[in-house]
Amino acid sequence: MDDLSPSDLKTILHSKRANIYYLQHCRVLVNGGRVEYVTDEGKQSLYWNIPIANTTTILLGTGTSVTQAAMRELAKAGVLVGFCGGGGTPLFSANEVDVEVAWFSPQSEYRPTEYLQRWVAFWFDEEARLRAAKAFQLARISRIEWNWTENRALRENGFGIDPHSLREALDKSRKAIDEVPGTTDLLTEEARLTKTLFRMAAKSVAYGDFTRAKRGTGTDPANRFLDHGNYLAYGLAATATWVLGIPHGLAVLHGKTRRGGLVFDVADLVKDAVILPQAFLSAMRGDEEQEFRQSCIDSLTRTESLDFMIDTIKYIANDLSEARS
Repeated sequence: MDDLSPSDLKTILHSKRANIYYLQHCRVLVNGGRVEYVTDEGKQSLYWNIPIANTTTILLGTGTSVTQAAMRELAKAGVLVGFCGGGGTPLFSANEVDVEVAWFSPQSEYRPTEYLQRWVAFWFDEEARLRAAKAFQLARISRIEWNWTENRALRENGFGIDPHSLREALDKSRKAIDEVPGTTDLLTEEARLTKTLFRMAAKSVAYGDFTRAKRGTGTDPANRFLDHGNYLAYGLAATATWVLGIPHGLAVLHGKTRRGGLVFDVADLVKDAVILPQAFLSAMRGDEEQEFRQSCIDSLTRTESLDFMIDTIKYIANDLSEARS
């Protein structure tokens, strides 16, 4: 039997990790061998532990700093770090990836290449990329149907969607996805379905009229929560692609306008399924940003969203690479 080091015993698969952190007005450092964040209250400094072995993503907001030693430990644990504005949006970074989805990714020469090789085996074929994009959208629709109709927590909190109307809208989108000839048409169908889902979600919680505003221009709480929650989904998507060793630039749908488009492709798997209903529920309850964020994190964890992202990427990589062999 091979010897195991203490660090091996503490390793938790990314797909099973439970924590996403958004921190502001604090310092992240190493204290006594542990990564902690420090807040100041008067003359007193309070130290809070970050369980890095059970963390996927850390967003550093307004008034934060991080030490070199902390970044070293975070990288060793495979935690993605992103700098962002107040409330979790927008995301800033000096990284070379698109500014909206840029992450400081842990560097490791031991990351697997299996899925990268399978991904690039089909990626340079335009028709294969379209098939992959359709597979992402169909998986997204299945996830919406499952979470919106089977999630008891949503129903108990007042998210009452008519299953018949939802399935009718989703079946219509499935048919359209099957027939679209290119990615432009697929993006149009994606936007059309999302608009329909906004309308259904707003009606289900009696939100009233709702219009999706561009990031930073929405004044109503649902728009702000959607922006905030979507960045949590981007964090999980960036983690999923990093774990499998696939660069963010190898997008199949959003890549024409975003160098980090694969993060957008993968985040679509859970944005409408998980974040969208929570945004409307929290807006109607009058939740604060922190309450909404925690509700999203709880829901993402409870629905095993990161597992779903990783499994979907692996399935698409395997299916399309085998189809070409």
